[in-house]
Amino acid sequence: METLNLVSPFHFHNLCELVWIEKSHGKRIVGDHIDNFEDDDLVLMGPNLPHIWLNDKLFQQESAANIVKSTVIYFPADFLLNLTDEQSILNPTEDLILRSARGLRFYGETSKKIIDILSNISEKEGFKKIIHFLQAIEILSASNEYNYLASVTFKNSYDEKDTNRINTVYKFLMQNFHRDITLKEVADLCNMTTNSFCRFFKARTQKSLTQFLNELRIGHACKLLRNEENAIANVCYQCGYNNLTNFNKFFMSITGKRPSEYKKQLKAKA
Repeated sequence: METLNLVSPFHFHNLCELVWIEKSHGKRIVGDHIDNFEDDDLVLMGPNLPHIWLNDKLFQQESAANIVKSTVIYFPADFLLNLTDEQSILNPTEDLILRSARGLRFYGETSKKIIDILSNISEKEGFKKIIHFLQAIEILSASNEYNYLASVTFKNSYDEKDTNRINTVYKFLMQNFHRDITLKEVADLCNMTTNSFCRFFKARTQKSLTQFLNELRIGHACKLLRNEENAIANVCYQCGYNNLTNFNKFFMSITGKRPSEYKKQLKAKA
């Protein structure tokens, strides 16, 4: 699939979803997990796990040559389990589906193998397409090269009528986190009082608006700090903080490291 931007709204459904972002960058939210995504992001999600991918403004402002390329495969969770009664196949497959309830981001050799399969799967026809898909599932089931996304305590407490409101809020925050945002400004998007909105947001996301916004900002800061030319002070202000004290405090509380330590570790790994 090729599009100018990732435009899929915040949503959930009763299918498993395997997502390979071949070319794009921005932010994604899976359950209660907020992170950056870049080229070759590979994620598997189980049924009814809320999610949204949204391009950064920078990607949207770049040249028209920067078209989003992605491959998405939807499949019922019981599709794989109904193919056979052989336990040596069922057990790892069932375990993969259970783990995917939190969302799994794959990396390393696993990611390379799956991307190789997915890059050719659209050219296959009939049973060959299904065989390639099953090969991908076999690799994912056996892999330990993954990170969980949503927290172990996350529960989907959304209903269908919530999704439009949350989608509006998420998109607004993901596009405007770099500036001061007031609680009233966000509550007004939902036509709610500030108190009602705080209760609504906390009940659905298991986070306060402040916590969510800080995680979004610090996640973006981590992305910017990968570039050695970006000074910590500049990153601070680009991510919506008005002073270094607050930036350092929230960076430490979310990542467990000071920005300077984080930057040194990145340099050491390079």
